[in-house]
This record gives sequence, structure tokens and C-alpha cells, in this order.
Amino acid sequence: MTKPFQSPEHPARLVVINAGVSDPSSTRMLADRIAQQSLDRLAGAGLATSLAIIDLAPLAIDIAKAIVAGFPGDKLQAAIDSLAGADAIIAATPVYKAGMSGLFKSFIDLVDNDLLIAKPVILAATAGTARHAMVADEQMRPLFAFLRAVPVPTSIFAAPEDWGAPDLGKRIDRAATELAQFVASGVGRSIVNAAWDGYQHQFAGNATAAEQSAADVNFDTDLMRLAAGGSSSGS
Repeated sequence: MTKPFQSPEHPARLVVINAGVSDPSSTRMLADRIAQQSLDRLAGAGLATSLAIIDLAPLAIDIAKAIVAGFPGDKLQAAIDSLAGADAIIAATPVYKAGMSGLFKSFIDLVDNDLLIAKPVILAATAGTARHAMVADEQMRPLFAFLRAVPVPTSIFAAPEDWGAPDLGKRIDRAATELAQFVASGVGRSIVNAAWDGYQHQFAGNATAAEQSAADVNFDTDLMRLAAGGSSSGS
């Protein structure tokens, strides 16, 4: 195992995406439990850590405007920037009508395709019935796989009857252990550094990605000139 690249000056950054909208929110409560266990496991692996939480409910209007306008406002961009700087992610959504929440999916739709490459993610979902127990694996896992993130093997689902059951705590601990081991290994950073040129770089969302992929972008095209406020060669 390689030495962790984090240090007290540069702690491992854990970012939570919480799509719960009620108050209190069972989704936020589940995310908080997972986050605390993950922090404990990261500390046990010898890593200094920091935690940031992205609550999507206050950003709902900003997300809707960004989908229509095509670009995020300042608050939403700050949330995306926080996600870009993550070393590990906890993604938690409520389930409505057999699917992840529209708010959660809309936020992820605004995330650049290169933003989450090789970042480990714990997938978590809550619902009012156990009938939705497979949403995390059947819907969230393919979504994050498309973004080339690395969902940990154990996903977490909680229906009302799960909150008092010991099995929920066991699943949370197992997922947190998987996340901590992935971060401690440094393999995510190694994957990005070693394989960067092999990705398509459709968007290159974070600063490092933009710097590394700028040479691949042809700015001398009609489309790029129009985007910059100029005119196409044919006009």
C-alpha cells in the first residue's frame, strides 16, 4: 500500500451530498451517521480529515435555473467546487416513486463528466418502504459509474424499520471501512495521474482537469469563436 498523500496541512476531504428536503430529514440523518463513521475510519487509518456538507434543498431554485440557463450561479458553483475538491464522497438521496429524487439527479446532471474520476463514493438512500431497497444499486451505482467515480462495494438503504436494527450500523461501518481503505491507499489519485490522457475530457470540470486538458481543446473553430463573442468564418 502506498503512503497516504494527505497530511495535517492537507487533510482528506470528505464531501456529503444530501438531497433530503424535509426537516428533520431521514436522508440527512443517515448521511450524518455515515459521515461520522467514515471520519472515524479515516482517522483510524491515520488520515487527517475535513468534512463539507452540500444540502441540496436550499439550492433547488439555483439548480433549476442552471438547468434552464446552462450555467450555475455563485452558490451552486461553490457547491460544485467543493465536490471537485473531494477525496471521498457520500451521496444520499430520498426515494420517490421507485427512483432517486429529481433534485439529486438534477444536481448530478450539472456536474462535469470529468469531475469525479476515480473518487470513492458511498451510495445511500432512504424511503418509506423496503420495496425501494435496490434503488442505490440499480440507479445510483450506474449513474456514478458513468461519471467514472468508484462506488464502494457496500451501499446503504434505510426504511423506517431499519433505524433501530443493528444491521444498519453494520452496513454503515462496512461501507465506511471500504471508503477509508480506498482513500488511504491513494489509488484514486494514482489512477487519475496515470490514466488522464485516456479519458475523453468532455468537460474537464475541476481546475486540475482544465489545466491538463487545455492543450487538447481546439479554440480555433467557428463554435469556439462564437462562444467567445466573435463571428464564425462563414459569416
